[in-house]
Amino acid sequence: MTPAAESQPAGSHDLEVISLVGFAHGVSHFFHLLLPPLFPWLMHDFGLSFTGIGATMTIFFVVSALGQALAGFLVDRFGAARVLAGGITCFLVAALLLSVVDGYLGLTLVAALAGLGNSVFHPADFTVLNRHVSPHRLGHAFSMHGLAGNLGWALAPVFMTGIAASAGWRVAALAAAGIAALALLLVAWRRRTLADPPGALVSGVASGQAVAAFAFLRSPAVWMCFLFFLLITTAFGGIQNFATPILQNLHGLSLAAGASALSAYLLGGAGGILTGGFLALKAEQERLIAAALGAGALLAVALAILPLPQWTVLPMMVGIGYCTGIAGPSRDLLVRRAATSRFGQAAYGRVYGFVYSGLDSGLALAPLVFGSLMDGGRFAAVLIGIAALWALSILTALRVGGVTRQAAA
Repeated sequence: MTPAAESQPAGSHDLEVISLVGFAHGVSHFFHLLLPPLFPWLMHDFGLSFTGIGATMTIFFVVSALGQALAGFLVDRFGAARVLAGGITCFLVAALLLSVVDGYLGLTLVAALAGLGNSVFHPADFTVLNRHVSPHRLGHAFSMHGLAGNLGWALAPVFMTGIAASAGWRVAALAAAGIAALALLLVAWRRRTLADPPGALVSGVASGQAVAAFAFLRSPAVWMCFLFFLLITTAFGGIQNFATPILQNLHGLSLAAGASALSAYLLGGAGGILTGGFLALKAEQERLIAAALGAGALLAVALAILPLPQWTVLPMMVGIGYCTGIAGPSRDLLVRRAATSRFGQAAYGRVYGFVYSGLDSGLALAPLVFGSLMDGGRFAAVLIGIAALWALSILTALRVGGVTRQAAA
């Protein structure tokens, strides 16, 4: 236990760690949307097409995916708090650069810097939570971590477009830099709370054997976790990018109603994450994931093929979001089992970094996977494809559960 933790009760220390990490995660999700809310202004001022401006987000997620796998090694070597501060610093520099860019090359550099900053959060956040939060509160910790990320997503469009509309997009970029600066100051101020326990950065030991730096890549459970994240986030990216036009074309919703249905999905996901935090420690995680994603997949298929009244679409989107949200805390605990079943605590950063690079890879793949179906007017096929990805992710989760239980035995 760190010196800061020794001076306060376990409950209050857990709460402080969860709050600090949750705030940092919310900031990372906020910076996912540093550029997209400003697209209309940036396209106008720099004469960019949708393809050109959209490529900046491809850069963001590619850099984040590659950086996330590497960031895990830095977390294990230098400590999560330092790496977390480095990621926030990248956000700060990206936002400041955005406020003064004068062309497309500058925008691509902003996207790359923001992607690099984003790459550190999952390996750093989950390492801190696993090392500092009491085991019986980890489900709630992972739940709040996911919820904070959703809140960051929800805040960014309102914050950025509101300031850009009234004061200009460069001022909005400076305001985003202020949020990053606040997060950096908070992490620096409470760095002792986030510091790694004594001996945590020593090379990992599992069953008395030193664990080689890349030994985790020989673990089937780790690769299955990576595949799981790739599948579920490709599905999420399909909904996030295309839900509004899909519902407009399949069920005759207006543009405003379709956007509201997407918001309902995200709110349902937030509610599911909260519920999932309570359920994750009371059931086998892989079975809970299977039940939740299975229900979400059935609702998605129903939305694709049934002639539903318009009024039912919004509650069904809430239901889909709620089901997928329930799976969130359990998936994080499942990755923890994959990390500790063979490699111990010293490999948290590497395992989480590699596994969660599948998240960014899925978000980068989603437009490519579903874009051609959308261009061909095959809107129902997109929803069925999303359901199929969830079904495949269930198989990977069950496989991870089986492998880690065998390793524990």
